[in-house]
Amino acid sequence: MQDLRISIIQFDQAWENIPANLTHIESLLERLGDTDLILLPEMFHTGFSMKTSLAEDWNGNKALAQLLEWSNKYQAAIYTSLMVKENLQFLNRGVFVEPTNKTSIYDKRRSFGLGGEDSLFTAGTSETIVTYMGWKFNLQICYDLRFPELIHNRLDETGNAAYDVLLYVANWPKKRVLHWSTLLQARAIENQCYSIGVNRVGTDGNQLEYPGKSVVFDGLGAKHLEMDDLEAVQTVTLSMHELQALRKQLPFLKDKK
Repeated sequence: MQDLRISIIQFDQAWENIPANLTHIESLLERLGDTDLILLPEMFHTGFSMKTSLAEDWNGNKALAQLLEWSNKYQAAIYTSLMVKENLQFLNRGVFVEPTNKTSIYDKRRSFGLGGEDSLFTAGTSETIVTYMGWKFNLQICYDLRFPELIHNRLDETGNAAYDVLLYVANWPKKRVLHWSTLLQARAIENQCYSIGVNRVGTDGNQLEYPGKSVVFDGLGAKHLEMDDLEAVQTVTLSMHELQALRKQLPFLKDKK
């Protein structure tokens, strides 16, 4: 199975300014080399805002259309989240779009009560695992990271793991950055998978600072990439051969119940 190139776009999101964020992302995308999957921070075009008037209806969603356009232009999948309105509810919805226009969705299951998300947004209820280029991705969003019961990896009836990569898109504040890196590493080790977290930088409209520190861990907990606190576009290559060798050498998943 082929290796996978994943590009992380870590940037300073303009607070509640959709046009500014879309224009800025366009300029950052121009820095890309060859890649298979692009990751953008949580609520990519608004920042982590509770201003639900910014949420578009899911049907005919313009932000989703823009993501699909970029996916087609760069011939790469994209994963991020955005606020949407559907059936009179507001959702922090993860979207995994592919160059074929296929769209998979994941609604954030743990709402961030400290920031008031739980009073405005409806929590999701189900896991989403996407297969792309032979890899299986478990889609997650920010605060979900604190709840390991959400991403219990396991073997199926054929002996294969349920997923290979955990994807966390986030707006994770600087004051809890130690938790960010520690939990991402733990999730990689306990689930024998790659664990990837993409975070923003800068300061939001609530004067919260964000440290970046987007990071990639392998199934042994080794760090393959860690970004600093500046805007950047970086690409890392994941090896399925190395992941499968690890699972064969240390077959812990078969003992998980």
